[in-house]
Amino acid sequence: MYKNTAKTNWILRFAALLLFTGMTACMLLYGRLSAKLALNGLNLWFTKMIPALLPFMILSGILMETGLSDSFAALFSPILKPVFKLSDSCLYCIVIGFLCGFPMGARVCAQSYEKGKITRREATLLLAFCNNIGPVYFTGYVLALFPATTPWIVLCGMYAIPFLYGVVLRHTLYKDPPAKQLLSRPQSPEKALTVSAMLNALHKSILSGLDAITVLGGYMIFCNLLTLLPSLLLKNQPHLAALLTPLFEITSGLSALSATDKFWAYTVLPFGGLSCIAQTYSCINSTDLSLMEYIFHKVVQTMLTAAFYSFFLMLV
Repeated sequence: MYKNTAKTNWILRFAALLLFTGMTACMLLYGRLSAKLALNGLNLWFTKMIPALLPFMILSGILMETGLSDSFAALFSPILKPVFKLSDSCLYCIVIGFLCGFPMGARVCAQSYEKGKITRREATLLLAFCNNIGPVYFTGYVLALFPATTPWIVLCGMYAIPFLYGVVLRHTLYKDPPAKQLLSRPQSPEKALTVSAMLNALHKSILSGLDAITVLGGYMIFCNLLTLLPSLLLKNQPHLAALLTPLFEITSGLSALSATDKFWAYTVLPFGGLSCIAQTYSCINSTDLSLMEYIFHKVVQTMLTAAFYSFFLMLV
């Protein structure tokens, strides 16, 4: 076992050294292209991610800091609680994950878990299906690039599949009685809501949001820079290089595709690419939640989405 571990460690070290040596050489030899890709990542972060994600981070942070997140989730309880049979704290993660998009689902799961509002088992379940492409991003950006003749079918493939996947997981692999989970969880006393408390929550949420959005921007720039590799290695096959680009950074990758690549664009979105995986890691790295388990569930949902769109290809 020790030899296998040592061998795996050696392989990973060699692969990392090869990757970063190659990237350094490419950046030196193709400085202008490298700068263009890095600038593209920076522009995407500044013009797309910050205005779309930072306000949600701040608002969600205020709700959690003031203890109002469960009250907000209670608005959706009549619909979601009979389906999932989970606490309002869990339902809050589901609502935010589906409404706000990557990586807010992972962020609120990790925050709720760290605050003791949900158990590790609940956080693992929620992380498996509620960290998705946001509907604002999908309808405003993706459908503008790849218009659909029947948008409702595309929306079903993008959101009904992870939702139903979560329902199946909840009632199969994670079918522990919710009453037992709730009774075993310590209940924190409700905080008094004052103007001072609201301002303090706002202050903390802004600082936390700015810290998180800066880290996410770094991941976006780095992963966008990695698209240098397929563009150079597959210089004679530009279409194949374009198809691989979304696997590194989804936003710039989609813009590199043509309108005829609509099926591939819809299919790769649930996976999110390396950038979204790295962003998810940044949200959960302070916890003991498993990134590999998250990736496994994303791969399964991507394959289910591919099967769904293959069936409805003529209608999409």
